[in-house]
Amino acid sequence: MTEEKKYLKPVSVNEALTLAKEWGNDFRYLAGATDVMVNRWHGNEESSCLIDLCGIDELKQITRKDNYLSIGSLVRLDELKNHSSIVTEFPVLIEAADAVGSPLIRKSATLGGNILCENRCIYYNQSEWWRHAVGFCLKCEGNICIATGSKKHCYSEFVSDTAPVLISMDALIEIADKNGERIIKLEEIYTGDGIRPRNLERSAVIKSVHLPLHREFRSVFSKLRQRQSLDFTSLTVAATIDNSGKLKVVLGGVDPKPVVVEGTRHTDREELIRLALRGSRAIDNEMFSRNYRREMIRVFLKQSFEQLMG
Repeated sequence: MTEEKKYLKPVSVNEALTLAKEWGNDFRYLAGATDVMVNRWHGNEESSCLIDLCGIDELKQITRKDNYLSIGSLVRLDELKNHSSIVTEFPVLIEAADAVGSPLIRKSATLGGNILCENRCIYYNQSEWWRHAVGFCLKCEGNICIATGSKKHCYSEFVSDTAPVLISMDALIEIADKNGERIIKLEEIYTGDGIRPRNLERSAVIKSVHLPLHREFRSVFSKLRQRQSLDFTSLTVAATIDNSGKLKVVLGGVDPKPVVVEGTRHTDREELIRLALRGSRAIDNEMFSRNYRREMIRVFLKQSFEQLMG
């Protein structure tokens, strides 16, 4: 007999948190579902209950308050380009969103969902029968990392494209969980552990992303992938400088968490590149080799610095 599955659709954050409490660890939130449903098809996600957040209107708003632009976590990636404040003050976010998947995917995928996109590895993101034949890895109840042979560390890659540009602009996120609501830096939610890549409670809901206004950000976004559509990133680089000369570089696709390097327009560029390479623990667990991706870090950063600072 097939196990009964539940699909629930709350209309408020509080209702979502209540339902999550009732189901303990046997549930999964849905936003656009472009990531979750594929993982369920592969057998990498088997929760008995799906809690669809798409009926919560308060998570779909874009507003200006105090010195921040607040973007609801359920705003679709395709919708970002329709808001004048994002177009004029944070155009790089639109560029990053347009690099995600295909046009059809971007009409379903949400900003919050992309921030929480599950870490990926060529040995993990396969069908269940494929993983059973090759051998289960640390991320799916095995006892070894197939890519490295390690029995302790998983290096599945952080692959969000929007999170690096948001972090490069000092984005904050508003989180609701059983302890109430709080606002923290976006980069603080990522652990660097490929098995448990975020330190959020399972029941936590990201309500919104806050971007600081009046800093006149100038940014460069670069993405390495085999095709110009569909593919997850092999390397994402976001470099941003503000009107005070603060420079922040964020890398994705080369570590289980974002690699963050900070400096100013006067910081030695080779030193910034060295720090970025030192923080990147890329391994051979995707189509492009580790060595090639590390070389492209240098290429992308040199190009970014040239565009930002001449």
